[in-house]
Amino acid sequence: MIPLSSYLTLAAILFAISLAGIFLNRKNIIVILMCVELMLLAVNINFIAFSHFLGDLSGQVFVFFILTVAAAEAAIGLAILVVLFRTRSTINVNDLDNLKG
Repeated sequence: MIPLSSYLTLAAILFAISLAGIFLNRKNIIVILMCVELMLLAVNINFIAFSHFLGDLSGQVFVFFILTVAAAEAAIGLAILVVLFRTRSTINVNDLDNLKG
């Protein structure tokens, strides 16, 4: 059986990689969205690991809700990104700083 510390270490590594990806790459919005999704998956690993080791199913049910919200967030984010690319012809974050409503 795999110990809890292995799952927590894996989740911490994934979270650190995604955090570094957000801070190191501030130009491409697609990479930023992927890093946010990777952060959510790292948190979900923690929920599932603790749920399994504590014998409680509430953490696993909570993960299903998080995954549903994350899928909706990704779909809406990509739809906004497509509209921005069609109007501005770029996905560079520095070029999108002067949006007007």
